[in-house]
Amino acid sequence: MGIATRFKTPNGEDMVVLSQADYDALVEAAEMLEDVAAYDLFKERLARGEEEFIPGEFVHRMVDGESPVRVWREFRGLSAKDLAAAAGISPAYLSEIESRKKEGSVSVLKKIAKALKVDIEDLIAWGGDEAEAGADV
Repeated sequence: MGIATRFKTPNGEDMVVLSQADYDALVEAAEMLEDVAAYDLFKERLARGEEEFIPGEFVHRMVDGESPVRVWREFRGLSAKDLAAAAGISPAYLSEIESRKKEGSVSVLKKIAKALKVDIEDLIAWGGDEAEAGADV
């Protein structure tokens, strides 16, 4: 790093002037620390069973617009009949949700999410513009 120039403003405030390169390096270092902290938090949550790894093929299916309900169901190894029973809905209704013929009420999606052991957001945050926005992730 180069030289930092310190001075006081007429109001008595301490100020520092840095080169653009030094400023950019500090910003990059701060962003790296945030990334390391996020990674460490994920590792802790993973060790406590609060996070899980999901194979890329399942993530890509959701990013590509496939029904998150269907993808999570298949990831969990459940048949449609078993998931419908666990959620207290008919297999036909589950099929309509998975094929996106029906959206499913919030209460039903909560039951499906509970049966799949996911947050409701995991079932509704995919598809359309959201999927396109997350395609680079």
